[in-house]
Amino acid sequence: MIRTSDRVAEFSWFCDLCGGDTAYLGVVDQERRSNFEHCKDILLTAETMGFSNILLPTSYVVGQDPIAFASAVSQHAKRINLLVAIRTGELHPPMLARSLATLDHLLEGRMTVNIINSELPGTKEDPQFRYDRCAETIQVLRQSWAQDRVQVHGKVYDFDVISAPSKSYQQNGGPLLYFGGLSDGAKEVCAEHCDVYLIWPDTEANLAFHLDDMQTRAARFGRSIDFGLRIHVIVRETEEEARAYTHQLMSKLDDAEGQKLKDRTQDVKSYGVAMQEALRAKADNEGYAEPHLWTGINRARSGCGAALVGTPEQIIAKIQRYMDMGFRAFVLSGYPLIEECKKFGELVLPHLPNVKLSEHYGRTPKETPITPLTTATILAGQ
Repeated sequence: MIRTSDRVAEFSWFCDLCGGDTAYLGVVDQERRSNFEHCKDILLTAETMGFSNILLPTSYVVGQDPIAFASAVSQHAKRINLLVAIRTGELHPPMLARSLATLDHLLEGRMTVNIINSELPGTKEDPQFRYDRCAETIQVLRQSWAQDRVQVHGKVYDFDVISAPSKSYQQNGGPLLYFGGLSDGAKEVCAEHCDVYLIWPDTEANLAFHLDDMQTRAARFGRSIDFGLRIHVIVRETEEEARAYTHQLMSKLDDAEGQKLKDRTQDVKSYGVAMQEALRAKADNEGYAEPHLWTGINRARSGCGAALVGTPEQIIAKIQRYMDMGFRAFVLSGYPLIEECKKFGELVLPHLPNVKLSEHYGRTPKETPITPLTTATILAGQ
């Protein structure tokens, strides 16, 4: 059973912290580089258009660190939530919990966290070690935000420290944790510890298999989770215009250059990336794996490699089908990011049941909570 039985969903956009925003796939756009001003403009556009959340991704490429960027942009954003990606292992877990708690206060509870379990840049790590490290990091975060002490005695970390320095603004468990991955180890971590399971595009039949599998895994831990879909979108007034735009987007692509762009990220060898390649391999001559699901983006982008393509009515119908399957979160993007954000925000978003999951779960308080960074009495030793 999915956690959110209400027929609502959180609609998020994507911010270009890792570079890659462009009008033509496979072309490095020097005018749309990942600097603070451009990414702030993307985020504020998404806020203006009514998106509930925005993903701030992480990767060791030319771009910006998500926590640093989120801290700066928190003073500009007023309504939108920030889905901050963090790679476990990069920061000492109690200090990571403290950094995120600080950010949660800056945003007054409008922070969510995307847990990434890839190898650290420049390393080759045993997968089981990464899963253990990831699970134990999540335990530190959860305990830091919701308990009086952090007590984790695992295979990677051994901690027993007070939690006062890392108390979150959000209540009832702290910020929501989003997690993606198709391997057995990744699925087990998410099923036991996280709130929203994110998956990249696939056929409806394959998506249904993963949703059923994850519900079964979560139930073994006595839990239920929600499901999110990370996917690109191309929406136009007519289907002919939408399909024509896919050709325009690919019109300057050199496959060798596209492969270089794909190879630059940490996840390029992951099982999930391989499945995006497999999806494209089974598509028709125009790149469609099923009606309105176009896989051409995979030719120049690692990770999420497919887009919904069609009219507002067709896109809405497809999203409604996904919601019927159990999806309660959508992380969307399009090329270029600002222009496509406006199109989706004008043509599609007003017709969807858009919520913030952090509010729906009762995590974001309606009034300022009592924490060490607000009005709680600070004790000696804290």
